[in-house]
Amino acid sequence: MSKRLPSGPNVSDMVSLAAARRMALALPEATEEPHHDMSSFRVNKKIFATVPDNTHLHVMVDEDETAMAVAECPSGCEELWWGKRLSGVRVDLTQVDRELLTELLTESWRRRAPKALLARLEK
Repeated sequence: MSKRLPSGPNVSDMVSLAAARRMALALPEATEEPHHDMSSFRVNKKIFATVPDNTHLHVMVDEDETAMAVAECPSGCEELWWGKRLSGVRVDLTQVDRELLTELLTESWRRRAPKALLARLEK
């Protein structure tokens, strides 16, 4: 994730759920599938983000990415815990800007994408 100066979102930067869905599905071979009582975005059947409600996304990134997102946008990002395990970032779509959400979704997708797909895209 690139380092940017902390800033609050501008109204024009906020992301609707429909826009977040388009961003996730624009990633190569991404699909949307049900996951319990919510929707999920997957690559190679592996979840990289879930939709718990109409204003949030759960994005599965590592501890460093989570810390950077929370530091960069504390009003829009918080740690996502699954029991005692930090599993990513809970993103408030009304508070996060499009650029940060794009970075988070892309990083999460990259962590779940098959190596062959990543290699093919790097050519």
